[in-house]
Amino acid sequence: MTLETPRLTLRPWRDGDLDAWAAMSIDARVMEFFPAVSDRERAKATASRLSAALQRDGYGWWVAEVKGGTPFAGVIALQEVPFEAHFTPALEIGWRFAFDAWHHGYATEGARAALTFAFEELAREEVVAMTAVANVRSQGVMQRLGMTRDPADDFDHPLIEPGHRLRRHVLYRIQRAQFLAPRPVVTPTVYDH
Repeated sequence: MTLETPRLTLRPWRDGDLDAWAAMSIDARVMEFFPAVSDRERAKATASRLSAALQRDGYGWWVAEVKGGTPFAGVIALQEVPFEAHFTPALEIGWRFAFDAWHHGYATEGARAALTFAFEELAREEVVAMTAVANVRSQGVMQRLGMTRDPADDFDHPLIEPGHRLRRHVLYRIQRAQFLAPRPVVTPTVYDH
């Protein structure tokens, strides 16, 4: 399954994506809110697993390609939450972009397409997103998507060791009806001088 947005193609993995994925996975700026950076061999194994899951399920970790530009800008993920918590089972949306692709709105644009897929094609009623408390950039994306946070939902990530600075996570949610509701049209005000 390939998804299109005005500027992005969310597509299956290609062999040529491995170097860009590995470079992103060892970039400390990109991995700031992950427990550890990767290495090339582990990154390649992960890419192989993600590619196979996308082909098998029809959704998962899509490669985000900038149309007419960067063939591998990052990834947009739509997956079942891979651990047990008070909010699971749940479908999770996420993103990870190469540093050079930051500050272009690609995460929000790609995630909107993935949310549309989740609600229209998969007929899900809710999608969640999560990140470390300190990751305000990703929380900003969640908010731009219309997702909301209840601090009572915040949790200690069970796959991150106790005492780790990233263990405490925030949880954002969005409901199908909320996402698919018509958005008001805002007409700019014109002032005559």
